[in-house]
Amino acid sequence: MSALLNIILPVFLVLGAGYVATRTGLLKLSVAEGLMSYTQNAAFPCLLFLAVSTFDIGEQFHAPLLLSFYAGATACFFLGLFGARAIGRSPEDAVVIGFCCLFSNSMMLGVPITERAFGADALASNFAIISIHAPFCYTLGIIAMEMTRAGGQGLRIAALAQRILRQIFTNPLVIALMLGFIVNLSGLTVPGPMDDAMQIIARSALPAALFAVGGVLVQYKIEGDWRLIGMICVLALMVHPAITWGLGRAFALSEAAFRSAVLTACVAPGVNTYVFANLYDRAKRSAASALLISTGVCLFTSWFWLTMLP
Repeated sequence: MSALLNIILPVFLVLGAGYVATRTGLLKLSVAEGLMSYTQNAAFPCLLFLAVSTFDIGEQFHAPLLLSFYAGATACFFLGLFGARAIGRSPEDAVVIGFCCLFSNSMMLGVPITERAFGADALASNFAIISIHAPFCYTLGIIAMEMTRAGGQGLRIAALAQRILRQIFTNPLVIALMLGFIVNLSGLTVPGPMDDAMQIIARSALPAALFAVGGVLVQYKIEGDWRLIGMICVLALMVHPAITWGLGRAFALSEAAFRSAVLTACVAPGVNTYVFANLYDRAKRSAASALLISTGVCLFTSWFWLTMLP
């Protein structure tokens, strides 16, 4: 219980404060959306750049860590896709549901929970996972959707590649990560005043993001197929971390890497799941409802996984 009160609950109280402030009109929804834009386009890119530019790539980037997390994510994508088809949803809707089971809120929930539990020094493996999160998830989701829409008539490879690259390389997080890798591998140093300025912005990322997530959740309503919503919650919050746990043990991950992988896997789907649904205009009600409900349920499931960790 102390883990819930001291680690998990403060994270969700900040998120809840953003929700209440926006719901009651203390803050306009446009303010929460602006704060979300700030965290995604400025604060988190600074945080990721600073982290990636300084950590030991050889130590943090290793196949067992990435396989433990992404094998679980991929399995949940296909379980969600085939589960949605079994329920009777269209192939395109099923891809969106699969994407909801695939895309964890690794940055805005996984990082704060890991930091609260084990300190800022424990985040290196989180950032290793996050560094390929958007490229991996969007590539898998877009390829699956475009193959579904082609209906066996053949893919337009050039158009598909263009769509994937546009989604990935216009993402400020990906740009920040690429710049961080360039600085890291080249041995360049960031000028002191610029580094200090980015440090100031980066320190605002976690609290601002949590507050903003709470605020933007106000616009989503609980509606849609409850069978799909329940399936997304089970796969994203329980099955993904369970697979990651098993593989992490099998690969004998270090304690720090194991913790980061499981806690990143156990968080709720991110806002990008609704962005993907909106991009293709499919299953938007179910994606929005799953986002809202799973974020609330994540308070308890993340506590469960935290208590299971060494």
